[in-house]
Amino acid sequence: MSETENNTQIDDNEIDLTVVLPACNEEEMLGSTITNLITGLDEKKYKYEIIIVENGSHDGTLRLARMLGAQLPQLRVFTLPVGNYGAALKTGFLATRGQVVVSFDVDYYDFSFLDKAFEMIIAGTTDVVVASKRAPGANNQREALRKLVTAVFTTVLRSLFDMKVTDAHGMKAFRRETVQKICEQCVTTESLFEVEMIIRAGNAGLNLSEIPATVIEQRPARSHILRRVITAIPGLFTLQRALGFPAIKKIIGIGQKQNNAALKTSRSNDSSSTDKS
Repeated sequence: MSETENNTQIDDNEIDLTVVLPACNEEEMLGSTITNLITGLDEKKYKYEIIIVENGSHDGTLRLARMLGAQLPQLRVFTLPVGNYGAALKTGFLATRGQVVVSFDVDYYDFSFLDKAFEMIIAGTTDVVVASKRAPGANNQREALRKLVTAVFTTVLRSLFDMKVTDAHGMKAFRRETVQKICEQCVTTESLFEVEMIIRAGNAGLNLSEIPATVIEQRPARSHILRRVITAIPGLFTLQRALGFPAIKKIIGIGQKQNNAALKTSRSNDSSSTDKS
């Protein structure tokens, strides 16, 4: 990991918001996204920084990011040699200096979510805010297959890991201390990294909140949804092992409850039979 030098640094004490933006082969959209983010954040009077984490790009993403970073004091640029979404998020989260940390994608960001999540975290009413595509009131305009896979995958996560929210992928906001502590514990990478973060946050007893998301795709999906699911399966096993196999413990717990209930019923029947005799 390396950070591009920026000679006009902002004082850490002046930053109340960090936006983390992973970028892999995003030369086409990165410039307009940064322009939109800076315009919107300036209008809303945030004291902020934007962290771009370029990872494994084969186009001009890194060159463009460095050029922007040299011109904009609000921008910090990190680079990773291999394309890895989870590693890029982790790099950005650990480098953040704002009180509140928000993760956006180059093609997916929402100031309405940002404003609400920022207010909730600063007010101390929550530790983590998730933009959920499946929460009541969400406006999910993705194709039907992607909606179906999201629903099934979320059901699996809630069953195997007792995940506390209805969606684990997409925009999120954290308190800085919270996100950095969780990051240091995570063992998965790629898209499962953000899943592990949410599960660990729930297991730690942190307060998780959801805001209904609006999702309007700005371009076709860059990888097939079924391919992403297949590649995630080994990671689910890794996550189960890292968390102490909660699914197995859950099954054993259910079995023990059933055995205890059966034993209690048997004893009750035996007692009734003795009374009658």
